[in-house]
Amino acid sequence: MAEEIVFCKGGGCTAKLGPDLLSHVLTKLPKADKDANLLIGYDSSDDAAVYRISDDVAVVQTLDFFPPMLDDPYTFGQVAAANALSDVYAMGGTVKTALNIVCFPEKMDLNILGKIMQGGSDKVIEAGGTLAGGHSIADSDVKYGLSVMGTVDPRKIYSNNTGHPSDVLILTKKLGVGLVCNANRVGQAPDGAMEDAVASMTTLNKTAAQISHDYEIHACTDVTGFGFLGHLSEMLNDDITAEIDSISVPVITGARHCADEFLLTAAAQRNRKHVGDNVVFADNVPFSMEEILFDPQTSGGLLFAVKAQDAGEFLKRLRDAGLPAANVGRFTDKKEHNIIVR
Repeated sequence: MAEEIVFCKGGGCTAKLGPDLLSHVLTKLPKADKDANLLIGYDSSDDAAVYRISDDVAVVQTLDFFPPMLDDPYTFGQVAAANALSDVYAMGGTVKTALNIVCFPEKMDLNILGKIMQGGSDKVIEAGGTLAGGHSIADSDVKYGLSVMGTVDPRKIYSNNTGHPSDVLILTKKLGVGLVCNANRVGQAPDGAMEDAVASMTTLNKTAAQISHDYEIHACTDVTGFGFLGHLSEMLNDDITAEIDSISVPVITGARHCADEFLLTAAAQRNRKHVGDNVVFADNVPFSMEEILFDPQTSGGLLFAVKAQDAGEFLKRLRDAGLPAANVGRFTDKKEHNIIVR
């Protein structure tokens, strides 16, 4: 009997290596002499590399790919592409070109691959970019994503760790897609949960990024595999503590129920292990909300540190554009703990 090839075994950003393992490897890599034009590299745990080519133009370079977390190939292609494109938006950039990254079993129906790549292509077009080629290899499991190139003004880059005390933290998408996709994989997702999760994951961060260019943004990241608290921890510097209002955090339909039912992901537990010692939860924060804040997101939203005086108008414009954005907290002067969740 021929071996059955399973399309969706559980993937998305839950398939990432844990942050502890990754940081252990990265710290051991040899570092070349500093190139003055490399404005952002991997040393700051930022979302993409940025290389200056003139006084007015810098190149944003990134890539992302993963196994399917959804059964529908076209939708999976959309999500994988939206996730990869997000890194350019997180740097304040504009998408220009993309290259497909494909791993696919030779014995699987090629129509499935076609639908995946169509989903990815449609999102690149929606982003205003051009799909310019790619690379494929035969593999035992399906994996798909993009290498993306964008541009940004070198004077207007969004780094992830340059926030100021008193900045307001604005999150542009709901949390909880990891919990919901995991519950769906075992047939226990609540009614409406997957529809809400898919709508979130297939939404580009393009609109949020475009609106942000009209305001004083001090720092930005996109919330993906390391979860909200993992990526928030990468935004901290020696001068600031983050205070989070958990009640204000937007949440995917049914995600809290999934956490209460212990439909948890291993990736969320890795995230908790990595940053848990830096986080203090108030006694009234329920376990389900803790899990949502550690939950790995696939194609998650942008998390902006915006000048306090701009926050209200910025948030209103995001919501007027149909985004479920929320004011989820603020940066303060450095306190005893790095992150405080109330």
